[in-house]
Amino acid sequence: MTGPQIASVFLRTHHDRNRLLLPVPTGFMDSPIPYSQIEDVYSLARWDASQKYCIRIIIQNGSLLLQVNNAYVRDQCLNSIQWKRSILKYRMVLVNSTRPDVLLKELKNLIELALTTPLQDEAIYQGPLDIISELIRMSPLELPRSLNEEIVAIITPLLERTTPSPEICDFLCRHCQEKPRSYVVMELFTPVVHRILKHTLDFGKYPKTRIFVQDYIQALNTQNEGLTVVRNFINSIHGPSSTCPHPRVLPNLVSVCLAAVYSLFEELKNFTLAEKNDSNHEMSDWESRHDSFAAIIEAISTFDDWRPGLAQLLQPIPFPDDALAYDRFTKSIKPVIRNISTDPSCDVHLMVLGIRDEKEGWFHLYCPGGIACDDDGDLWSLILKNLLGCCCRRKRFLQGLNKCLGPCMLRALRDDETCQQALCAMLELEVVENKDMQLQIITTLQTTSTGKQQYAALCQRQMHLKELQQKGGPRKLTLPSRSNDADVAKLLSCGSFGNLECLSLAFTQVTSGCAEQLIKLPSLRYLNLWSTQFGDSGLQLISEHLPKLQVLNLCETPVTDKGLVSLAAMKNLRKLNLNSTSLTAQMFEELKKKLPALQECDIRYTDAW
Repeated sequence: MTGPQIASVFLRTHHDRNRLLLPVPTGFMDSPIPYSQIEDVYSLARWDASQKYCIRIIIQNGSLLLQVNNAYVRDQCLNSIQWKRSILKYRMVLVNSTRPDVLLKELKNLIELALTTPLQDEAIYQGPLDIISELIRMSPLELPRSLNEEIVAIITPLLERTTPSPEICDFLCRHCQEKPRSYVVMELFTPVVHRILKHTLDFGKYPKTRIFVQDYIQALNTQNEGLTVVRNFINSIHGPSSTCPHPRVLPNLVSVCLAAVYSLFEELKNFTLAEKNDSNHEMSDWESRHDSFAAIIEAISTFDDWRPGLAQLLQPIPFPDDALAYDRFTKSIKPVIRNISTDPSCDVHLMVLGIRDEKEGWFHLYCPGGIACDDDGDLWSLILKNLLGCCCRRKRFLQGLNKCLGPCMLRALRDDETCQQALCAMLELEVVENKDMQLQIITTLQTTSTGKQQYAALCQRQMHLKELQQKGGPRKLTLPSRSNDADVAKLLSCGSFGNLECLSLAFTQVTSGCAEQLIKLPSLRYLNLWSTQFGDSGLQLISEHLPKLQVLNLCETPVTDKGLVSLAAMKNLRKLNLNSTSLTAQMFEELKKKLPALQECDIRYTDAW
């Protein structure tokens, strides 16, 4: 090609990765020009008076003259071509480098070029990212590990402007894992992680980026005051003001923590039982990582502006079932639920309820007997108090509380004023239809001084409750699963139980000690002691004093032939359940002879089966 060639170009369409293109070629330029063939490029002042804006491109056999519309486009086009030439040069040098010192020098020059170019476009950072990623992928030079920190120090200023590629994330993760306490992690990685969390990023498409953030958090946790350092990181990214100026931080942080929790409990499944019970290094490391992400969620819940968003994200209970069944996790998440439930805003504290009717929420999980309850319902009672005192003193909510009626009565029996108020409200709004259950609630309220006061005040407003009580005690009574001997004694010592015919203590914590209370029930016909610690001594006592008993369930109790022999005194016994007890075949044959009214007897999983 000889002589200048003139063509009109547009900035955004004039080149691809390796070649200079013209969308509408004119003159003799009918094919792209590789950047590798361009020897020089500069702006040109025209010799005529028409004020044309041109760029001269020097190639091997001549030159090319490009004309654009104005000086701004000319400068942008010139810088863009120079940028592409430089990127190609650095790619060739870095990928083919065989000397560490040359690689570090050219890598530093590449990053400086990206940070100082006058071009304003996110794509400017993509070129260096691609080169660094390619360098990591190809690994033509086995670099000493001592150079890793230098490489990280060189590339992190670029990563403060753009999101790292998967290859770079892997490289940074290795550094977090191998040298978590180095200055590089504490000083250089922090602004990189800040940028990731402050920008909109689909972690589903870029999982490596999320893993890098998780490894960075784990590196913070290895410091001398690990959890304190993690919490300080959360404080720093929120900022000193009352409102975080970056709306993407909260969902990104929660996403990172949720993914980490899922990964941790998938990892826990692979641990053997011995490893879980033994405080070995692997289990200790697992617990440390678990605690760090739990600490982040707790720290988030302390900020007033973040709490509404966090409550909304946690309302559907996004954690795996394994986590909810793990004591360490449910204990660590309790402060978060407490902060949400005590928030003054109804839009926040209502998030502890299910996302829809018939769906369990945190309120149900921390209910006594629930999968997450480890405090006999203290947190649950606090949640109930806030809900009743604000926005949930409604019939609909109290109707839903029927599912938790047993635990609520047990807490009321143990002098919990909040639960006593709830029971009074349920009676007042008539959400309990069963008359026997209403009588049981009344009896429960009368076992404590505070309950009596609240019930007396209720009766002043609801005269029909007095009439209900005057008709006698309930015919049926079921105690909550966590009831013990003291609860049985306290309940049966108050009120009238002369009409009680059916009593269920199944799955409670009662022992033979409650037998002294049971023998005070003259009308008792049905007694369910399934899966309790009721033993031989208790069985001998009730056999002497409850001869009218017709149905007795001793399934999964520790009774033996020593106590079972006393059942011969219960001539009215029609149904007997001895499933999974220590019954022998000889004792079974003897009982059949001495119990003429016996119609059904379950002896499965015994020696007599």
